[in-house]
Amino acid sequence: MLLNLILVALTLSQRASATAPPKKKYPGGKCYIWRYTLEDKRESSYTLERPQRWLSHKSIERRKKQGLPLDSTDLPVSTGYLKAIERMAYEANRNTKKLTVESRVIGTSRWNNSVLVRSADTTLLQAIGKQAYVKRCEQVWIAPDSIERMIKTKANYYFNSWDSLKGNVYGHGHEQIEMLNGHRLHNIGYRGKGITIAILDGGFMNADQIPAFQHANIEGAKDFVYPNSPYFYQETDHGTKVLSTMATNEPEVLVGTAPEARYWLLRCEDQQTEQPVEEDYWAMAAEFADSLGADIITSSLGYTEYDNLPGYYHQYDLDGHTSFISRTASMLASKGIILVNSAGNSGMGPWKKITFPADAENTLTVGALNQQGVNAPFSGVGPTQDMRIKPDVMALGSPASLISGRGGVIRDMGTSFSTPIIAGLVACLWQALPNKTAMEIMDLVRQNSSNHEKPDNVYGYGTPNFWRAYMIGRANIEVKR
Repeated sequence: MLLNLILVALTLSQRASATAPPKKKYPGGKCYIWRYTLEDKRESSYTLERPQRWLSHKSIERRKKQGLPLDSTDLPVSTGYLKAIERMAYEANRNTKKLTVESRVIGTSRWNNSVLVRSADTTLLQAIGKQAYVKRCEQVWIAPDSIERMIKTKANYYFNSWDSLKGNVYGHGHEQIEMLNGHRLHNIGYRGKGITIAILDGGFMNADQIPAFQHANIEGAKDFVYPNSPYFYQETDHGTKVLSTMATNEPEVLVGTAPEARYWLLRCEDQQTEQPVEEDYWAMAAEFADSLGADIITSSLGYTEYDNLPGYYHQYDLDGHTSFISRTASMLASKGIILVNSAGNSGMGPWKKITFPADAENTLTVGALNQQGVNAPFSGVGPTQDMRIKPDVMALGSPASLISGRGGVIRDMGTSFSTPIIAGLVACLWQALPNKTAMEIMDLVRQNSSNHEKPDNVYGYGTPNFWRAYMIGRANIEVKR
């Protein structure tokens, strides 16, 4: 019996190694990324009186409409301090010819007043940390020994016959939208038009080729992972699946929850490693979404632990402000943006609870339900460390219907997919009630959910009824008149 088990294990191991993507040495060898949090924003060429220098008209107007003033966090990182760091990097590059990785600034976060520097020169990295204008520093990334080689995946340019559900306009998406009463918003013309949604994810495989997105309003894409991928649309298809739950508009195949919204595809998750720098990439992507005028961010990313950093986070850190990513996420509502974030899939593991940044304040954290309306066992639970209810709401995610990176209809499980289903309908609701603030829209969603009278930390406020949220929101406007 033991011999049979060993043979089975060996066979499975051989199969796994045979199908695993080939590896290659990390290009450039050992190098590092450090995060420097700066003391202040002195020596800057930017002022709050001229925000149009770094914010779009749409971003500025979104704030004005909601009565949200600009503050010091909105100012870009000090140009004086940035130039000083760049000069140090330049001198290090000139004096150390043997290093294969050039020392350079690779990103900044204005909300966190931080700078990312990549270098193989640890002497330089430590020297920057000792400058008077640096409040604190931390290594947030170290190059792995090897990474996977890219294997391109072709997209299908047509749907299979079994992808179609004749006579049902929503096709395979009918269950996930009808559960939320979102189809009734669609029926009266609210399908997300005029709302911009930024998707923060790890990759959007073939989203530029798949027929399901030929009618989608994809406004642009940007990569925040350093170095940027030379094959942006050949990275993981996780973001493609997320996009499909909202943007697809293929009657009788799959219609998403916001087929008329505009989309930005922002890559901020590094598939090769799991390290703290991904929180910086996320912050950079969120700030970019703010600057271009996005109304909603949907993010199905979550973090609890990192490669070779045991105990980096603890459950008592789930307070919305301890982690870099959650602190950033907690700022979004004050900028007039609604963040819809996944609760995470840690419910069956040792962590069990929501992941970072699902603990952020003033956001909509989404858990997953099965087809019977019961919470999926993998869905992360609350509360936060400061005893706020989490998740906020629930949607179908065990399984959800979506489009894969190959272009066909599939079913997949995770809070990753219940989250954008909610985000799309939030866009429709905001289109219907354009004078509501981000905080008011989120409150309408919570208060018109199935569990709103007795919210708990498994279902939160329950399953939203978007039609009721619209009717209540509209009635409130009429009463004020």
